[in-house]
Amino acid sequence: MKINSTTNRPISADAVGTRAESAVAQAYGGTSGGGSSSSQVALSSASRKMLALQDGSNDINVERVAAIRAAIASGQLKIDTGRIADSLIASARDLLK
Repeated sequence: MKINSTTNRPISADAVGTRAESAVAQAYGGTSGGGSSSSQVALSSASRKMLALQDGSNDINVERVAAIRAAIASGQLKIDTGRIADSLIASARDLLK
C-alpha cells in the first residue's frame, strides 16, 4: 500500500465546522452545501469551543509583546536572573516528582 504525500495547509475554524457538519449530515442521510433538504446539523457547544481554540488567536498576547518590545528598545527592561533561576529549579523539581 502506498501513501501519497499531501500538502498540509492550515484551515480556518469555519471550514472545519462546515466539514464536520457536512460529514454528520452525510452520515445521517442529510444533504449539505446548498442542498434543498430541510435537515440541519448543529454542533454541540463543546465542539464549537474546541474549534474556536484551533484558530490560534489566543496564542499570543499582542499587547504584552508590544510592551516588552518597547521596553527592550528603550533599555528599560530589567531581567531578574534570580527569579528565572528559581523558576527553572522549581520546574525541574516538579518534573522529577
